[in-house]
This record gives sequence, C-alpha cells and structure tokens, in this order.
Amino acid sequence: MPMSDYFRNLRAMLGPDLLVLPSVSIAHIDDQDRLLLMHFRDTGKWGLPGGVVEPHEHPATAAVREMWEETGLHVRLTGILSVYGGPEMHVDYPNGDQVSYVSTVFGCEVTGGVLQARDGEALDLAYCDRSKAESLNLAPWTRTLLPHLFAQDTPAFFTPSEWSPDE
Repeated sequence: MPMSDYFRNLRAMLGPDLLVLPSVSIAHIDDQDRLLLMHFRDTGKWGLPGGVVEPHEHPATAAVREMWEETGLHVRLTGILSVYGGPEMHVDYPNGDQVSYVSTVFGCEVTGGVLQARDGEALDLAYCDRSKAESLNLAPWTRTLLPHLFAQDTPAFFTPSEWSPDE
C-alpha cells in the first residue's frame, strides 16, 4: 500500500527526519508450527506482516487490514503477543526516511482468503519452521521476537524497563 496522505504530509514537513510511529504486526502460526513471514521489498529483510496504525484507527483494525493488504488472508485476532519498541525497531529506509516503530504484535487465526502478496510490499511470503526462520535475513526486531512467537501459551513479551527515577 502506498504511503497515506497523512504520512506523506508529515514527510513533506519533516523530510527524512526520525518519526516515532505506532504500528502493528501479525503472527500466524499454522497447524504445522510454522510462522508466516514476509520478505520486504523495501529493506530486503524478512519479518512479520504489518504496518502503521493510521490516524483514528484502532490497532486491531490496522492489524486485520494490514494482513489482508499484504497477504490476502482474512484473520481473526486471538490476542496480543508482544508490545515492542527500542533500537531493534529503528528502520532506515533506502529513500533516507528514518522510523522508530512501537509495535503491538497480535496472534491470529486465518478465517479465509488466499495467501498471495497483494500490495507490492512483499517480495515473497512463506511459512517457516523455527529453524528455517532463524536462517533467514530477518529484521532485527523479528529476530528478537522469534523465540517468543514460537513459545506457545506464554505471557505477552515486552522488554523490561531499565528506567528508574533518580532519588
């Protein structure tokens, strides 16, 4: 999907300077314990389908929409697997734009559709077992989350706070 008018206008004002953006990612593990990964056209790395939460959009709506736009799959969200940000979520795009994403990662079940790269953002889509996934050129944030995504029935992952007030 091309950049929305909202983000295009922000970029027109700020240029490629760093933006902190809310985003969503969607993790689907099939009945063979394989995770759906997307090969991103813009970075050449593999990661979870997902994208930016648009103004006034609920994160859950963004997740269902992004999964459809990028993979052709209709999904029902099953829960929050992770809330994630930090240095691993920094992306320098080939056009010079800098983004630091704060992402809510949702689990899902597929309810319909046909797996296909639909919007031009994906070079490829593939279900991968953990070993295969670990061998790919993964986005840093995906590599960090991978153990948690394959660990079923665990609490939502987040990086513990390292901050405390000076007393």
